[in-house]
Amino acid sequence: MLRAMLSLAFLVVSGVSAQLYYSHHFKWRDCFNELGRCYDPGTGVVYLEQSGTVWLLLAISAFAIAVYQAWRWTRR
Repeated sequence: MLRAMLSLAFLVVSGVSAQLYYSHHFKWRDCFNELGRCYDPGTGVVYLEQSGTVWLLLAISAFAIAVYQAWRWTRR
């Protein structure tokens, strides 16, 4: 039961990270300048190109852990 809850928790973390990757990097991928920054004048937020790598790696690793925990849970 613990593995199922861990798998579900990591799946939620993966989904949240994927959403943050989309909203902070993927949506603005054409806006980044040579310094790796993108300024949104509507909200006054500066997006950094490096944040996309962090959010994507977190989403992929959390998803991999969720799949591994689910696989171990169903193997019993």
